[in-house]
Amino acid sequence: MSGADILQRLTKALERRKSASPEGSYVAGLYAGGPDAILKKVGEEASETLLAAKDGDKLQIVKETADLWFHCLVMLSYYGLTADDVLQELQRREGVSGLAEKAARKKAKP
Repeated sequence: MSGADILQRLTKALERRKSASPEGSYVAGLYAGGPDAILKKVGEEASETLLAAKDGDKLQIVKETADLWFHCLVMLSYYGLTADDVLQELQRREGVSGLAEKAARKKAKP
């Protein structure tokens, strides 16, 4: 089982949750709460990931990162995006200097 398979299955499950009842589905409840609820959860999970990394507990780092990634997938799905969109962007950046990529983003902003 590849990481891409897991991401595709999660993407499909998240799409199904969009039409589920918020009373019976955690994810449907997040969708019903709109971007504020989803972004609040992403922020919480990001903070928990940072705290786990600060503590250096490898198992907790993995668990909190999984929570963060999951909630980022919910956010992407809410906006009609998928993990594939992020993977394509990472592929586009592959082999590009981080400094050059950052400079290009600054030039592209009005």
